[in-house]
Amino acid sequence: MASLNVGNLGEYLREQRRNAQLSLRQLADAAGVSNPYLSQIERGLRKPSAEILQQIAKALRISAETLYVQAGILDERDRDEVETRNVILADPSINERQKQVLLQIYESFRKENGLDKDTDTP
Repeated sequence: MASLNVGNLGEYLREQRRNAQLSLRQLADAAGVSNPYLSQIERGLRKPSAEILQQIAKALRISAETLYVQAGILDERDRDEVETRNVILADPSINERQKQVLLQIYESFRKENGLDKDTDTP
């Protein structure tokens, strides 16, 4: 796991907030955090928890995994796996049994290619 990269996270959050055309106060309210705390995160002075990052991601309508990668909490490969699983689970065109079978096949391919979550090496 990478070390927490707070400076880049803050810059990334500021950029996402501006792209969403939200003021600092609006994002803080939507995420349920204080305005000063969010400002400190954006300036790289605070290290937010995964829970706070999830709240901010929800308010920005971006994936929490993206923020976890930016913060160094989650490896890029881990994010790809999580996003793939989320897409499969969210697909309304297949039933629950089909989703579980598809996830099992996906995991077997990852293991076959040496990318299973237990070894985490290519």
